[in-house]
Amino acid sequence: MNQKFYEKLAEILPEERIKTEEPMQMHTTFRVGGPADYFLMPQTPQEVQKVVSLCKEEGMPFYVIGNGSNLLVSDQGYRGVILQLYRNMSRIQVEGTVIRAQAGALLSAIAARAYENHLTGFEFAAGIPGTIGGATVMNAGAYGGEMKDVLLRVMVLTPEGELLSIEKEEMELGYRTSVISKKGYITLEAEIGLSPGKQEEIKARMDDLRIRRTTKQPLEYPSAGSTFKRPEGYFAGKLIQDCGLAGYQVGGAQVSEKHCGFVINKEHATAADIDALMRQVSAKVKEQFGVTLEPEVKRLGVF
Repeated sequence: MNQKFYEKLAEILPEERIKTEEPMQMHTTFRVGGPADYFLMPQTPQEVQKVVSLCKEEGMPFYVIGNGSNLLVSDQGYRGVILQLYRNMSRIQVEGTVIRAQAGALLSAIAARAYENHLTGFEFAAGIPGTIGGATVMNAGAYGGEMKDVLLRVMVLTPEGELLSIEKEEMELGYRTSVISKKGYITLEAEIGLSPGKQEEIKARMDDLRIRRTTKQPLEYPSAGSTFKRPEGYFAGKLIQDCGLAGYQVGGAQVSEKHCGFVINKEHATAADIDALMRQVSAKVKEQFGVTLEPEVKRLGVF
């Protein structure tokens, strides 16, 4: 541990929100990953701003995560700072038909607040296992809905250290992409605009989507959700299934037999197992169908 760097961090955050050698398997939905040198839990945009500024001054690598739902961290861990925007930055406020949420608020929690306030339009996101911060970066979507349908504006931290409000029209929201990811912004807060609705209809829609998820997706195992992006004109899961890879296993990692679009941590998989399985699946799909599968999951660390 770099004691001087730690002391500078401790001037920004209380020590109970600074961890060292923190196992990343505790902070990813894959439940794998070695230790991060520093693991920080800021509570305000200003704390994020100060930590990022310090990292840049000191030449310290850093990476921002939410609840780790789209992330594969290597078994060696991460040499640098992990900034977790999750429970410590998860405030949700409802004003009329607008919901303002900090980056760490879970999509499921926002959907629940929308339901409580008779607001419709966010049902699609109720079962996505991520935070609003991550969802804005990748324009998360499911079952015919996407973040671009509901986002109004996002407050971000720019690489230059400025706090900036971006309107929906400037977000360049496309399939699993946005100006936030293209320019390396960090989402701190988002506003979504919904419509008044009937609670029983909102609940019926959420219940329907929950049943569809639980019957079709391997939610009983650790995973990162859909492992690959949807190739144009195809479905990743169907291509993988047509290659005969349902149940295909490397170490403890497996292509789910329930839904081939999911790589799961079947039995004490390592990050190396998951990485090798993803690469082998991609190679077999490319060989058989000539289609390149791009990972939706982000790799962090040395593989």
